[in-house]
Amino acid sequence: MEKARPLWDNPLQFVFACISYAVGLGNVWRFPYLCQMYGGGGFLIPYIIMLIVEGMPLLYLELAVGQRMRKGSIGAWKIISPYLCGVGVASVVVSFFLSMYYNVINAWAFWYLFHSFQDPLPWATCPLNSNRTGYEEECEKTSSTQYFWYRQTLNISPSLETSGTVQWEQALCLILAWLVVYLCILRGTASTGKVVYVTASLPYCVLIIYLIRGLTLHGAVNGLIYMFTPKLEQLSNPKTWISAATQIFFSLGLGFGSLIAFASYNDPSNNCERHAIIVSLINSTTSIFASIVTFSIYGFKATFNYESCINKVILLLMNTFDLEEGSLTADNLSEMKDYLMAAHPQEYAQLSPQLKNCSLEAELDTAVQGTGLAFIVYSEAIKNMEVSQLYSVLYFAMLLMLGIGSMLGNTAAILTPLTDSKAITSRFSKEVISGFVCFINCIIGLIFTMEAGNYWFDIFNDYAATLSLLLIVLVETIAVCYIYGLRRFEKDLQTMIGRKLNWNPSIPSVGWHTGAAGDKRLPQLRPGSDRAAGGLIHHVHTPGGTPNFHKEETEEGKSLHCRMNTENWIGKDLTHTTSDRALLEASSNHYL
Repeated sequence: MEKARPLWDNPLQFVFACISYAVGLGNVWRFPYLCQMYGGGGFLIPYIIMLIVEGMPLLYLELAVGQRMRKGSIGAWKIISPYLCGVGVASVVVSFFLSMYYNVINAWAFWYLFHSFQDPLPWATCPLNSNRTGYEEECEKTSSTQYFWYRQTLNISPSLETSGTVQWEQALCLILAWLVVYLCILRGTASTGKVVYVTASLPYCVLIIYLIRGLTLHGAVNGLIYMFTPKLEQLSNPKTWISAATQIFFSLGLGFGSLIAFASYNDPSNNCERHAIIVSLINSTTSIFASIVTFSIYGFKATFNYESCINKVILLLMNTFDLEEGSLTADNLSEMKDYLMAAHPQEYAQLSPQLKNCSLEAELDTAVQGTGLAFIVYSEAIKNMEVSQLYSVLYFAMLLMLGIGSMLGNTAAILTPLTDSKAITSRFSKEVISGFVCFINCIIGLIFTMEAGNYWFDIFNDYAATLSLLLIVLVETIAVCYIYGLRRFEKDLQTMIGRKLNWNPSIPSVGWHTGAAGDKRLPQLRPGSDRAAGGLIHHVHTPGGTPNFHKEETEEGKSLHCRMNTENWIGKDLTHTTSDRALLEASSNHYL
């Protein structure tokens, strides 16, 4: 007898799983960068528009497909049409590529977290040279935070061609990261469902603490003014709109198959429409909230660097021209420089190369994203805070929770299609399958712990899951609209939600669409019933391209049941007709 599909303990657990997966490192280290690059507060206009037009409908589509078909990405699209099986395979492959390198971020977070308990923080000052007569020259030329990241953490090689050796400290951290992920997914939804409460909620606790601390820092207001001052001229820049759409797309984790996998463990009558709206709004609100925290830290760091630069210039001028104490301040620095240049032209000309041009605006304009923001800029700000060890532990624990939460979704996208296969589960237990996937990813991930590992990380991060995801989601949308059929999809949604639709997720390029599936509401699915497990209204592909529907009397009442017409199927070739094949080829040539 076939075992019933595992379910989330409650709808809240599913929402937490989706939030834990969607709210990731990109919300913390990429969205603030985009605000900085594309108009500050003005960037929110295209961002919100793309959220409504693109993000919510596509998220709704994937959740509905997973919940309706009750399979992972491969099985779900195979039910819609056997020819769409490749869409699910593509999602699994992309998720596998992502898992190979993504968990190394958690390894770096572990590394920094362990070092955060030291007093002083190891990146607070430059280390002494081998003779202990001064500081390391490489560190003095850059900064202590950059030195700790590039030399003591990555020990980065000069180029990609110089691969170097595996850094065993980082390798051990990577093994630990994969061990944690394995323990979290060991029992499927039973274990993952408990973990997501922590991975989804802890980052918000840390962000709130950082917001309170950030707003009290000297110069935080400068960063917030910079963020919320809109540069509306950026709205005419096509890159602004493209970046907003891209951020929404990748931030929600569309196309990886993770959302389909999570939704497949839902109760069939779960209101996925409401959850799609909740998850997308929380995800976008978190990005804005994290930006406020980040720009308050930006403002503190920029103000600190600006004032340090001013103080160095003042000290240099006072020592060179033997000025009285207090005669030169930040307020009269510009006038005094003009006076000294006129009164002592030769001496000032010799000193001029050493005088830096200090600018608060230039400090705020310095755009950093990715690992540079997470492990250099934040570390630079943290080391200058009081009780820096505490804030360092909180920050890197937050990064770890965000990273692990995303990894739970990535691994679910790989494991769910595998565990859906009877051929695999009949031979191996789910624990063995999970362990094998984690082990393979961990072994391959050791490449990113080598001296040239950061170069490989950047390559995978830029090219492993970009265009492929766009194509996957494009085919998903076409499949639901034109192969499965909008009318049929709307009826399925009404069955799951239990009421008439207000909008349609299948036309993201058009926007909202009023459902028109009929006046009578279809009966809700009941958890645990055979009809709920097998699907009340499944599209079954037939050679003629049109499924046959039959009304059937059951103990539960009248229901609409899609059955395969055996007369059209048995004894006929399992291929498309000539017209179907021509349509398929035309669609492939046009979209792919």
